[in-house]
Amino acid sequence: MKHWAQNGLKALTSACVLSMMATVAWSQSLTWLGTLGGDVSAAYGVSNNGVVVGWAGNAAGQYRAFRWTASGGMQDLGTLGGDVSAAYGVSADGAVVVGYAYNAAGDTRAFRWTVDGGMQDLGTLSGRASTAYGVSADGAVVVGWDRNAAGRLRAFRWTAEGGMQDLGTLPGGCCSYAYGVSADGAVVVGMARNAAGRERAFRWTAGGGMQDLGTLGGDSSEALGVSADGAVVVGRARNAAGELRPFRWTPDGGMEDLNITYASLLTNGSWLVWAFVSPDGRYIAGYGYNAATRRYEAFLLDTEPRCTTHNGDVDANGCVDDADLLAVLFAFGNTGSNLGRVDVNCDGVVDDADLLIVLFNFGSGC
Repeated sequence: MKHWAQNGLKALTSACVLSMMATVAWSQSLTWLGTLGGDVSAAYGVSNNGVVVGWAGNAAGQYRAFRWTASGGMQDLGTLGGDVSAAYGVSADGAVVVGYAYNAAGDTRAFRWTVDGGMQDLGTLSGRASTAYGVSADGAVVVGWDRNAAGRLRAFRWTAEGGMQDLGTLPGGCCSYAYGVSADGAVVVGMARNAAGRERAFRWTAGGGMQDLGTLGGDSSEALGVSADGAVVVGRARNAAGELRPFRWTPDGGMEDLNITYASLLTNGSWLVWAFVSPDGRYIAGYGYNAATRRYEAFLLDTEPRCTTHNGDVDANGCVDDADLLAVLFAFGNTGSNLGRVDVNCDGVVDDADLLIVLFNFGSGC
């Protein structure tokens, strides 16, 4: 709706203009998460309740997997006996975390972490290295990559009962990596090389195999996360200028650049690089440049619009006048959670209370 309002107001009726202006008032938020005492961090996963996981530098200069909550901040999840770890996925309730960690022998191993059990080594397909990137809503299905018997890097899907399953690759390609999985474990997303050797984001199902999701105009892309229903895919892709940019993909809309979609939330000089999505599709977390601190940091983007109370200036032009009064009258009696500025007091219904606020402040700012 914002896009239409910015590019097509002159062609719309006054009623449509008022209706669309009413949607622009809703607010969103962006929070930078800091580090574990070092100078860098990156988020790779976020739960339905806003638990974020990723990796961050500690005071000793080591990279460690973290689990972040609004109340407790960043928690270092440790390792499997080595020096390095990173968390890439989290269950819907934030209780199960997956990623990789070095073991005592210096081998990279996929892990599954819980509060009570700590880190569990998930093993490999046949080699010495594996990495877990995504986990289903209930924490039972884990996806990532490992080497198959032929030494090729392949996406895997892990369950406690079946162990690791090789998901193959795009037709003619050599390699694949799985980064995310739907709530029920049926849809897997990641990156695979096509017959031309180009990296492409994919969406996999048991019935359909791997689907190439394209790019943002450049030569590569990779899918890093998927919503609970498997319909929304996010990740990073190169644009026509060769820059890495975060994307959100849907079957109807294809790929969109999140720096463009949420440009209004970014301070001048800041940009986002890659993204992951919560199971419900509301939260997007990732990695970007924060111009305020002049460093790359993890970010949390809340994409759900929320109502903001105001003084009756429905069209946000600085003046409470007839246009605002008409907007409220036109929407009078409407109910819902996404009414926009016509719901002046944000109680979920356009009624006498909203009308009275407009009348009380009539003429203000004019």
